[in-house]
Formats: sequence, structure tokens, C-alpha cells
Amino acid sequence: MRPGPGRDLRSRGLAQADNAANSRPDASSITGRDDLGIGQCRVCAAPGLFDTQHQGCKIHERLPPTDPVNGHVTVNGIVHAAPLRRQPGSDYDAVIVGDEQKNASGLTAGRVTLRDVARLAGVSHQTVSRAINDKGEIDPATRRRVLDAARQLRYRPSRFARGLVRPGTITVGLIVADVVNPFYPELIAGVIDAAEQQDWKVLISTTQDDPEREPELLRSLAGQVDALIGYLFQPDDVVAAATEGVPLVMMGRRAQDPTFGAVDINVETGVRAAVRHLVSQGHRRIGMLDCPTACCPERKDVFLAEAAELGVPMPAEAIVDVEQSRAGGEAGFAKLRAARPDLTAIFAFNDLVALGAYQAARRLGLAIPADIALLGFDGLTLGELLDPPLTTIHIDKRRMGELAVTQVKRLLAGEPPRLALVDTELLVRDSA
Repeated sequence: MRPGPGRDLRSRGLAQADNAANSRPDASSITGRDDLGIGQCRVCAAPGLFDTQHQGCKIHERLPPTDPVNGHVTVNGIVHAAPLRRQPGSDYDAVIVGDEQKNASGLTAGRVTLRDVARLAGVSHQTVSRAINDKGEIDPATRRRVLDAARQLRYRPSRFARGLVRPGTITVGLIVADVVNPFYPELIAGVIDAAEQQDWKVLISTTQDDPEREPELLRSLAGQVDALIGYLFQPDDVVAAATEGVPLVMMGRRAQDPTFGAVDINVETGVRAAVRHLVSQGHRRIGMLDCPTACCPERKDVFLAEAAELGVPMPAEAIVDVEQSRAGGEAGFAKLRAARPDLTAIFAFNDLVALGAYQAARRLGLAIPADIALLGFDGLTLGELLDPPLTTIHIDKRRMGELAVTQVKRLLAGEPPRLALVDTELLVRDSA
């Protein structure tokens, strides 16, 4: 803070504002001056004390609103988004007043600076910079404390300040397991379409079906984008450590970390509809090809619960764990058929697994659905090309992508994350 009358005015204003507890003081009670009024920065809309000639925050005229700027002030324990500034020809700074939306730390969401992180972590801003940029000469415990503070404040480094992008550009990183997997193209298309409507760019990457690659990939993308969307399988704490404060939206799962947005699938309604449909077709001996390595254990749980409610016996050998692939479905069907040749219907974890089951059934000379009925989950387009077409639980994957971008928009605006749930629909074709 520069020396002079501006410093005195700020000190006086902060002291009086702190004494006012939770009340909203007027201009004169803070400054002792009648020529100031409570207004808003015309760029960031943050409340402040300005003279009648104030036209906006000059810092915000130079930087896009999404980039953090230095110079926040604290009133009543709240860090406010608009910086202190001095009007040309005047000898005082604006003092920020009023209440704003606060995050879990009691600090204002959005436009958090490196110095805010330093205050919360109890370290210097130089230490914060070294920790966030993964530089040496910092012990792991301190780095962990800094990164925890950054996530708590939802701090993200400014790519604009580092010269990586032009002002106003928003880039979203999208991570999926495998772009060849037919589940993902529609989801990717939904993200791209929704991002283009915002004039955003999308950077797409894949883990090549290896969850162990997720942390490294997240760390790499976190330094290149403004926000992340990920169909991820690692636990939330591992993901949080890798993203280091960059806003993130989880896909296909519920987020345990309160700072993450999430878009999930209404699995329960879909699985229950699948089981009810099979029972309505007269099936009482039903098996399941499950994928326990996928981040969706509730498919099996709901399957068992619905079967029990309908009085359908479900012995342990009627459920076989498989890899989430066509080959996994093929091997699982053969194993399930060998253990329970009396089964008349099989519910597959997803359509890709069901495709493998189709191939195995044909190899064994079985007719679908006369000898064995098959029902999938996901509603992939390729299911229509099978003979007979696959009965499945449809998921609007394009809608999932659109909702993920909506979640990103909320996070970048400093709004609290929400869970978006995509409904499912039974598509009755000819396989069950």
C-alpha cells in the first residue's frame, strides 16, 4: 500500500467497518467524508466507495474479469473482489464495503489472489508461487498446506498473466478414458457444442483407459486451461491434489470434494427399469455382467435390490465380473453360461459389454432372444446395428456434455458447484 492520506483513510475505514460487525455502513460512517458514495465498479460490479467522477477500476479495464488481480481489502473478515484504487487527482483509495458471496473459508469466491492463498496458508506469496509451480526448495508439508489453501479458496493461476493466452480467451480441458470407446464421442460433441456457444475453446485428452495416468494428465492440463471436465476414476483427493485449484467438473459420478462440480447419471431408475422389463417378459433366471473397476458400483447394487423386491432369486454365480470392453463381455458371457446354463436373460453393465456377449452367444449357437435375452446400458448408436437390435437403457450423452459446460460456467463465475443428474430411458428393441 502506498504511503500518504490514502493509507490513513483506508485504516480509518477498516477500523470503523470492523466495529460495525455485520451491519452495512454508509459512506460517511467509514470515511468521515460526505463527498464519497457507495457504488459499484462498472467492470467487476464489486461494491466500493467512489467519488462522483469514478468510471471504473483501471486494473479491471486492463485484465479480463476472470483473472485474479492484487489489492484486495478485508472488511468484517471478508476479502472483497474489487481492488483498492486511486482516482487521478485525488489523495484517497476506495474502501470496499458490504457483503458478498463467501466460500467455505469465509472468503469471497472468485478473483482470489496469490496473496490471499499466502495469508490462509501462513506463508509468503513467494512460497505460494513456488508451491503452485512445483519448484524446488520447499518441503512437502508446506507445499501440501499451500495447495490445500488454494483449493479451499478456489484459486487458479492466471494464464493471462503468464502470457499463455490473449485476454478474454477461456479454454476448457476435457479428459476421457478412451476416444475410441463409442460412449464418449457424443459426450465430447456435447461439450464442444456448448463451449462454442460461449466462444470457448476445448482441449481434449485421453488416459488411454489407464486411470494411473490421470494425475499426471490433470497436472499437465491444469497449467494450460481455465477449467477441467473429466470422466475420471481416481479418488477425489488424488484428483484434487493434481488439479491444484483449477475448477473441475466430474462426469459420471458424484463428487465428494465440495469444490468440484458434477454431472452424474440417474443409474437407479435405469437399472430398475431394466430388471422390471426382463421380469415383465417372463424371465426369472437373470444374470449380470458387471464391471467392478468402473466408477459405478451402484449398478450391481440396484440390480440386486430390484431383483429382491420382485422376488427374483439371484445366486452369487449369476453375476460375473468382467473388463469394461467387448472382449470382457465375450469372456464373461462364456463364463456365465458355463456356470449357469439355465439363465434366460442377461443384463450387461454397458452396451460395449453387451456387444461382446452377442458375439459369444452366436459362437455358442444361441439365438437372441429365443435362447438368451440381452439388455445393455448406455444407449449406444451401434446397438441399433446389431441383429437383433439391442434393448438398452439410453443415456443422453450429448446432454451430459452440455451440462458439464454449464457447471464450468458456474464455477468460473464463483458460484457454488451443484450436482446435475441426467435421466435414463428404457429403449425396447428386439434383443429382450
